[in-house]
Amino acid sequence: MAKTKEQKQEILNSLKEKIEKQKSIVFVDFSKIKVKNLTELRKKMGESDCEFKVAKKTLIQKAFQDSNPKMGDSVRDLQGEIGLGFGYSDEVAPFKISGDFSKTNENFKLLGGLIDEEIFGNEQAKTLSELPTKQELLAKMVGSIGAPISGFVNALQGNIRNLVYVLNAIKGR
Repeated sequence: MAKTKEQKQEILNSLKEKIEKQKSIVFVDFSKIKVKNLTELRKKMGESDCEFKVAKKTLIQKAFQDSNPKMGDSVRDLQGEIGLGFGYSDEVAPFKISGDFSKTNENFKLLGGLIDEEIFGNEQAKTLSELPTKQELLAKMVGSIGAPISGFVNALQGNIRNLVYVLNAIKGR
């Protein structure tokens, strides 16, 4: 059933609002993906402060014309049914979630993306999808900071431990 002008305008306004508050956007082709699987994708994105939105190419293009005309022109060239993954807090999260989803759904393809007005092709989007998440990077950084301290503590404990061994050996004689 065709959408009325009011419905299209509502979708357009919603897209413009999401484009204004996003930190990153991933463009995907979701042709031949079951609704059940897309619902699962939406849920995963929602858990990471992301959102997955589906709209017609013409509406997506119009939504980008005001904020990023170059992106609006790029949308016209995208093939397939277009879905947008918006990242609101972590720039890499929508790419990561979409990349993981594409591994289990062969018809789901990353087409490109946008981070801070910079447009990426599908190869860069795939590369971004393979990066660790922000939380994983923070955990690695904390581990790296703590490693020298724990090594120093172990070295100090080793000297004390060796002294105790020597004292026990002397005591045993």
